[in-house]
Amino acid sequence: MLRGVNFRDDKDFSGCSIFGMMNVRGEKFNGEPVITAIANMKERSNGLGGGYAVYGIYPQYSELYCFHMMYDDQKAREETEEFLKGVFEMEGAEVIPTRSCEGVDDPPLLWRYFLQPRESVACEEEDIDDFVVRAVMHINVGIEGAFVFSSGKNMGVFKGVGFPEDIGRFYRLEEYEGYIWVAHGRFPTNTQGWWGGAHPFNILDWSVVHNGEISSYGINRRYLEMFGYICTLHTDTEVIAYAVDLLVRRHGLSIEDMARVLAAPLWTEIDRMPARERELHTALRQTYGSLLLNGPFSVIISNRSQMIGLTDRIRLRPLVAGRNGDFMYISSEEAPMHLVDDTLRDTWIPQGGVPIVAEMEETVEVPEAEEAKVLPLRHGDTA
Repeated sequence: MLRGVNFRDDKDFSGCSIFGMMNVRGEKFNGEPVITAIANMKERSNGLGGGYAVYGIYPQYSELYCFHMMYDDQKAREETEEFLKGVFEMEGAEVIPTRSCEGVDDPPLLWRYFLQPRESVACEEEDIDDFVVRAVMHINVGIEGAFVFSSGKNMGVFKGVGFPEDIGRFYRLEEYEGYIWVAHGRFPTNTQGWWGGAHPFNILDWSVVHNGEISSYGINRRYLEMFGYICTLHTDTEVIAYAVDLLVRRHGLSIEDMARVLAAPLWTEIDRMPARERELHTALRQTYGSLLLNGPFSVIISNRSQMIGLTDRIRLRPLVAGRNGDFMYISSEEAPMHLVDDTLRDTWIPQGGVPIVAEMEETVEVPEAEEAKVLPLRHGDTA
């Protein structure tokens, strides 16, 4: 044993906390239970990032795109608003309500806009969502000091530097009601803690929170840039959000096939599969090999109708799921689920590389043997 030597670990490679809570019937609830749940995993974060994605919070603007913006200064805001007014009909613009909160210092200017693309600008031949993505990329790349951190419909991302429970109080999330809530506590390992680099990462209705490290970031990024996605944050999780949008929205893959791309099995495993399954996996690997996520990860992916949990194939990061009546839970740890729902009994650990999918007004899909099946959930079920 060495004496007189002070060892200090500067990184916690198993850190970061993720938590998701969804009412599959669309009944709304406020942010209190989610703030409570993510605070229960405080040891997994270090105060350098926290955030939430919430769905169903803007029903009066449900068919409009809502941009949440971070600005360094008024000049960036003025330039961004000039651009937005040129390509969108702006139905609303306001400061995002916040309150002073201990542990949250020096926030940027935070605004939100409710937008509809102008018909004269968005070409009839172009998908409107693609037009909005290009507008987001233009702002994030072309306007200094401006950053779009949320761009979906009837949803919003709220994030910043601080512990997640402090970020929740800062944004007054107990005053919002939504039917899907996803939360993250960050423990940065390879990138700095800053407001834009906090989770969730978002494009359109897709939001992603992530625990782990993606060592394939470089090749993932270069592949996505061929399709017009520009990675401006230099953090590994950003590529997951764009990859999901590309695979599911633009290329029409199912959630199960999207998971087969991101968490693909080894070629030696593919070679041993039955013929039909082997052909499918081979085609996906040959087409989307550059989107394979190398490294340990557990993620929660959400949109306006789904909450999806996924880990790497050998589960190097934890993920637990639970179901109680109309409520579905996905979490890094089981304890927070019981903390906010003391009648919860049905919990399980999902199989590595196979998605847990909660859908609106549908029974939770627990894929088994690589095929998605609708199963009644029982205490102790394992996907």
